[in-house]
Amino acid sequence: MFAAQAPTGDRALHEARLWLGTPYQHQASLRGVGCDCLGLVRGVWRALHGAEPEVPPPYRPDWAELGGRDLLAEALERRLIPLNLAAARPGDVLLFRMAPGVPAKHCAVLSAPDRMIHAYWGRACVESWLGRWWRERLVGAFRFPQF
Repeated sequence: MFAAQAPTGDRALHEARLWLGTPYQHQASLRGVGCDCLGLVRGVWRALHGAEPEVPPPYRPDWAELGGRDLLAEALERRLIPLNLAAARPGDVLLFRMAPGVPAKHCAVLSAPDRMIHAYWGRACVESWLGRWWRERLVGAFRFPQF
Protein backbone atom coordinates (compact mmCIF):
# COMPACT_ATOMS: atom_id res chain seq x y z
CA MET A 1 0.00 0.00 0.00
CA PHE A 2 1.28 3.45 -0.91
CA ALA A 3 0.74 6.33 1.51
CA ALA A 4 -2.36 8.37 0.63
CA GLN A 5 -0.53 11.59 1.55
CA ALA A 6 2.22 10.94 -1.03
CA PRO A 7 2.22 13.27 -4.06
CA THR A 8 -0.30 12.27 -6.72
CA GLY A 9 2.41 11.66 -9.34
CA ASP A 10 4.26 9.26 -7.04
CA ARG A 11 1.03 7.40 -6.30
CA ALA A 12 0.12 7.27 -10.02
CA LEU A 13 3.52 5.84 -10.94
CA HIS A 14 3.35 3.28 -8.14
CA GLU A 15 -0.07 2.14 -9.35
CA ALA A 16 1.01 2.02 -13.01
CA ARG A 17 3.91 -0.27 -12.07
CA LEU A 18 1.44 -2.69 -10.45
CA TRP A 19 -0.10 -3.16 -13.92
CA LEU A 20 3.17 -4.35 -15.50
CA GLY A 21 2.65 -7.77 -17.07
CA THR A 22 -1.12 -7.36 -17.45
CA PRO A 23 -2.00 -8.91 -20.85
CA TYR A 24 -3.16 -6.62 -23.64
CA GLN A 25 -6.92 -6.72 -24.15
CA HIS A 26 -8.74 -4.10 -26.20
CA GLN A 27 -11.04 -1.85 -24.09
CA ALA A 28 -10.27 -3.80 -20.89
CA SER A 29 -9.16 -2.24 -17.61
CA LEU A 30 -8.60 -4.98 -15.04
CA ARG A 31 -5.14 -5.26 -13.49
CA GLY A 32 -3.60 -8.69 -13.98
CA VAL A 33 -6.39 -9.75 -16.35
CA GLY A 34 -6.33 -7.38 -19.33
CA CYS A 35 -5.95 -3.76 -20.40
CA ASP A 36 -5.14 -1.52 -23.29
CA CYS A 37 -3.36 1.84 -23.02
CA LEU A 38 -6.52 3.69 -21.96
CA GLY A 39 -7.45 0.85 -19.62
CA LEU A 40 -4.16 1.37 -17.78
CA VAL A 41 -4.88 5.09 -17.32
CA ARG A 42 -8.45 4.31 -16.24
CA GLY A 43 -7.10 1.84 -13.67
CA VAL A 44 -4.66 4.38 -12.28
CA TRP A 45 -7.52 6.89 -12.03
CA ARG A 46 -9.62 4.40 -10.04
CA ALA A 47 -6.73 3.72 -7.65
CA LEU A 48 -6.26 7.45 -7.06
CA HIS A 49 -9.83 8.73 -7.10
CA GLY A 50 -12.34 5.86 -7.04
CA ALA A 51 -15.07 5.60 -9.64
CA GLU A 52 -14.33 6.73 -13.17
CA PRO A 53 -15.98 10.07 -14.01
CA GLU A 54 -17.18 8.90 -17.44
CA VAL A 55 -17.47 5.73 -19.48
CA PRO A 56 -15.31 5.74 -22.61
CA PRO A 57 -17.24 5.21 -25.86
CA PRO A 58 -16.37 2.20 -28.03
CA TYR A 59 -13.18 2.71 -30.01
CA ARG A 60 -11.29 0.77 -32.63
CA PRO A 61 -8.37 -1.42 -31.58
CA ASP A 62 -6.06 0.03 -34.24
CA TRP A 63 -4.66 3.47 -34.91
CA ALA A 64 -6.14 3.69 -38.40
CA GLU A 65 -9.06 6.01 -37.76
CA LEU A 66 -8.64 9.03 -40.00
CA GLY A 67 -10.06 12.48 -39.41
CA GLY A 68 -12.79 13.02 -36.92
CA ARG A 69 -12.55 14.40 -33.42
CA ASP A 70 -9.69 13.80 -31.02
CA LEU A 71 -11.93 12.02 -28.50
CA LEU A 72 -9.08 10.70 -26.33
CA ALA A 73 -7.43 14.13 -26.15
CA GLU A 74 -10.78 15.77 -25.35
CA ALA A 75 -11.45 13.29 -22.52
CA LEU A 76 -7.98 13.74 -21.03
CA GLU A 77 -8.42 17.53 -21.18
CA ARG A 78 -11.75 17.25 -19.33
CA ARG A 79 -10.47 15.04 -16.50
CA LEU A 80 -6.71 15.65 -16.17
CA ILE A 81 -4.57 18.78 -15.95
CA PRO A 82 -2.99 19.69 -19.34
CA LEU A 83 0.75 20.35 -19.17
CA ASN A 84 3.46 21.75 -21.36
CA LEU A 85 5.35 18.70 -22.68
CA ALA A 86 8.56 19.91 -21.03
CA ALA A 87 6.80 19.99 -17.63
CA ALA A 88 5.85 16.28 -17.66
CA ARG A 89 7.30 14.24 -14.81
CA PRO A 90 6.95 10.63 -13.65
CA GLY A 91 3.35 9.71 -12.96
CA ASP A 92 1.98 12.01 -15.68
CA VAL A 93 0.03 10.76 -18.70
CA LEU A 94 1.50 11.09 -22.18
CA LEU A 95 -0.62 11.26 -25.35
CA PHE A 96 0.59 10.14 -28.79
CA ARG A 97 -0.62 10.71 -32.36
CA MET A 98 0.59 7.78 -34.42
CA ALA A 99 0.50 9.57 -37.80
CA PRO A 100 -0.21 13.09 -39.08
CA GLY A 101 -3.90 13.78 -39.62
CA VAL A 102 -5.21 11.02 -37.36
CA PRO A 103 -6.66 11.39 -33.87
CA ALA A 104 -4.34 10.80 -30.93
CA LYS A 105 -4.94 7.16 -30.02
CA HIS A 106 -2.23 6.04 -27.59
CA CYS A 107 -1.42 7.00 -24.03
CA ALA A 108 1.14 6.01 -21.42
CA VAL A 109 2.30 6.89 -17.92
CA LEU A 110 5.72 8.53 -17.79
CA SER A 111 7.95 6.47 -15.48
CA ALA A 112 11.32 8.27 -15.87
CA PRO A 113 12.60 11.02 -18.18
CA ASP A 114 13.24 8.42 -20.89
CA ARG A 115 10.80 5.61 -19.95
CA MET A 116 7.06 5.01 -20.00
CA ILE A 117 4.54 2.38 -18.94
CA HIS A 118 1.91 1.47 -21.53
CA ALA A 119 -0.01 -1.41 -23.06
CA TYR A 120 -0.27 -2.10 -26.77
CA TRP A 121 -1.43 -4.82 -29.11
CA GLY A 122 0.75 -7.92 -29.17
CA ARG A 123 2.37 -7.06 -25.83
CA ALA A 124 1.42 -6.86 -22.21
CA CYS A 125 1.54 -3.73 -20.11
CA VAL A 126 5.26 -2.94 -20.22
CA GLU A 127 7.79 -0.31 -19.26
CA SER A 128 9.70 0.73 -22.35
CA TRP A 129 12.11 3.30 -23.66
CA LEU A 130 10.67 6.68 -24.64
CA GLY A 131 12.95 6.99 -27.63
CA ARG A 132 12.96 9.18 -30.70
CA TRP A 133 10.20 7.20 -32.47
CA TRP A 134 7.78 7.78 -29.57
CA ARG A 135 8.91 11.38 -28.90
CA GLU A 136 8.15 12.31 -32.53
CA ARG A 137 4.54 11.22 -31.93
CA LEU A 138 4.13 12.81 -28.49
CA VAL A 139 1.41 15.49 -28.64
CA GLY A 140 0.26 15.99 -25.05
CA ALA A 141 1.00 15.57 -21.38
CA PHE A 142 -1.45 15.57 -18.48
CA ARG A 143 -1.32 15.32 -14.71
CA PHE A 144 -3.79 13.47 -12.52
CA PRO A 145 -5.66 15.96 -10.31
CA GLN A 146 -5.30 15.89 -6.56
CA PHE A 147 -8.54 15.28 -4.68
